[in-house]
Amino acid sequence: MSIDIGRASSFLAAHGRVLDRRRFSLLTSRGNTADRASVLAAVDSYSNADGGYGWGIEPDLRATESQPAGALHALEAIGDTAPETTPATVKLFDWLASVALPDGGLPFALPIANPVACAPFWVETDPHESSLQITAGVAAQAHRVARFDEQARAHPWLARVTRYCFDAITQIDEAPFAYVLSFALRFLDAAADTHPDAHELLRRLGQYVPADGAIPVVGGAEGETLHLLDFAPEPGRPIRELIDADAVAADLDRLEHGQQADGGWSVDFTSYSEAAALEWRGYATVSAIATLRANGR
Repeated sequence: MSIDIGRASSFLAAHGRVLDRRRFSLLTSRGNTADRASVLAAVDSYSNADGGYGWGIEPDLRATESQPAGALHALEAIGDTAPETTPATVKLFDWLASVALPDGGLPFALPIANPVACAPFWVETDPHESSLQITAGVAAQAHRVARFDEQARAHPWLARVTRYCFDAITQIDEAPFAYVLSFALRFLDAAADTHPDAHELLRRLGQYVPADGAIPVVGGAEGETLHLLDFAPEPGRPIRELIDADAVAADLDRLEHGQQADGGWSVDFTSYSEAAALEWRGYATVSAIATLRANGR
């Protein structure tokens, strides 16, 4: 089978937020300057005066305050616009430096004034404790942006957060929580472009990845699983050297068959509001198409 771009477009027109519709338009067009500028404008609508991002850019964190998770989503969308750069990236790195903890890591979440429709794991976290999960996720996207943004590449926060991630990953000596493993692998893969020592750590973490790349999320929703393409979506990257080509092909088949009758893709984790449930489907639809296209599907 093949994916139906027309049905995906209809799904996003009916249910997607502006950010994901703009990302989809960039993905399926010739990627001209106007398309890139439209994605950046959509990202900017979630920004705050402090340089960070909130306002539900992370669908299950609907609070207005700038959050590390907001930075992750903003950087992911900014990375889509390569080679277009934006001064918002340096402002965001400045903000991330201002909220980093003494060890260089980021808290899983900062205090939330109004927790309405926010997932409890965002609300109940300790803002004074560094989280490898969120820090590695943010740093992975930051390195992706730094591939084409010289100012981002030279920003001192990037060097500091990279050192924290390397130190924390080096201390892993047993299979970590699924999301920690996934984000750590994505960080190492992204950082490998400029940090050769990432390759050895990738090989070390690779021992915790099952042969088919399916990593169950302990404590998550029934059946919640992270898949190979969640942490290794791009062909030609260092992480792909650790993964069997047949496993990649099988996971591409899984993702290709995941398009629903309404044209969108679904997620297998719990959403904490009706709005978030739809927004996650829009996000998953753009991500699925991006991954399938990058891999020749």
